Amino acid sequence: MNQAGNILVVDDEPKIRDLIKLYLEKEGFKITEAGDGEQVLDFLGKKDFDLVILDIMMPRIDGLTVCKEIRKNYDIPVIMLTARGEEIDRVLGFELGADDYVVKPFSPRELTARVKALLRRAGPKQSGSPENVLQFPGLTVNKDAREIEVEGNKVNLTPKEFELLLFLAKNAGRVFTRDQLLEHVWGYDFFGDARTVDTHIKKLREKMSRFGDASSYVATVWGVGYKFEVGK
Repeated sequence: MNQAGNILVVDDEPKIRDLIKLYLEKEGFKITEAGDGEQVLDFLGKKDFDLVILDIMMPRIDGLTVCKEIRKNYDIPVIMLTARGEEIDRVLGFELGADDYVVKPFSPRELTARVKALLRRAGPKQSGSPENVLQFPGLTVNKDAREIEVEGNKVNLTPKEFELLLFLAKNAGRVFTRDQLLEHVWGYDFFGDARTVDTHIKKLREKMSRFGDASSYVATVWGVGYKFEVGK
């Protein structure tokens, strides 16, 4: 079976790690295991991973803190895994840069499907063919390289933040409701609510505004949703 990618599985429960490893290895993934947050940061500094499955409740350094640290230096997809299902945990996880959220007890097949979906959307980074590079004043969106530049400065986005901006930019001028964005960007089977969109829009604007006013491209249409507005 061909290797599908390198995944770091982080959970302080060995049985959970074994279960995830069993299913993902059947799909060709190469699995590295970590039992606490400190190990995660050590592994990331030594090896390239395509995705991280990260438990929230762990000893030493909790998963939310680890996710925040990951986002400072890496743009790899992160799936948060936790036994707690409270909405506040999901919102906080997304604010810190998580791309998806799975609550224990979970279906290993569902988790595997979510892993595949995230990796498929993230895709390999390439240099970018001209037809896949969107140019706007002060903003470049490179679909192939999955990168954006604001006033010539590269901006580090999470995979989901990039997908959200790309979708809006490709449909410039069209207004989308939060539910429509959830369906198009996250998928119809996404476990979450409309506030997930607000959280990602907020983070996207914050990152883009560090180098200029390109964040103004993502406009709020009050009472409806959001649109990508050119020529403000």
